[in-house]
Amino acid sequence: MIKNILNLGDAALYCDFGNEVNKSINSQVIKYFKTIKEKELRGINNLTPSYNKLIISYDLRKTNFNEVKRYVENLDIESSLKLNTKKLEIPVCCHESFSLDIKRLKKNLNLSTEKILENFFNKEYFCYMTGFIAGMPFLGDLNENMRAQRLETPRVKVPKGSVGLTEQFANIYTFESPGGWNILGNTPINVFDKTEEGKPNLINPGDTVTFKEITLDQYKNYNE
Repeated sequence: MIKNILNLGDAALYCDFGNEVNKSINSQVIKYFKTIKEKELRGINNLTPSYNKLIISYDLRKTNFNEVKRYVENLDIESSLKLNTKKLEIPVCCHESFSLDIKRLKKNLNLSTEKILENFFNKEYFCYMTGFIAGMPFLGDLNENMRAQRLETPRVKVPKGSVGLTEQFANIYTFESPGGWNILGNTPINVFDKTEEGKPNLINPGDTVTFKEITLDQYKNYNE
């Protein structure tokens, strides 16, 4: 549950759910986020969820901090909303042309390529949030023996569709962009489509994801 609600600038507040990053706390964040979004409270113009915080921005011409705080404190999220989440299977090719950091992962994790791939593909992931770049899912939680630090020097360009690992999370780059995650493979799936009005994200907070390994030929022919 929410531990504290604090002012954030002139026209926003943030709900603090604690410092831990885990599925239980994040599920609470997502419930508040989706409940408030569905109810469309007058004056609220933006909601930004993270692992364990929820920022609520509002229009001062229509509401104020005390009114929004009171509204949030009185929400009954358990009875007001059932989370509509999905289970998704995402194909990933780990050919050497895509697995840009496999050598680094082998060294830093002290695991063989086969064991890294076995651990990665035999895991169900929970989407904590999307962000950094549009639609990028942050998927936890990697097993302890699969947690690697970011690259010491981030890449200027990470290819679209790259699947990376850092600390307890896996992610998918929805666009070519700079980044410092350890790249293990690439997916032919487009996980963010801005032409899909209202639903551009394939993966949303609360969804669960498994990855399926595919060959290079399957990757090349996937969308044919």
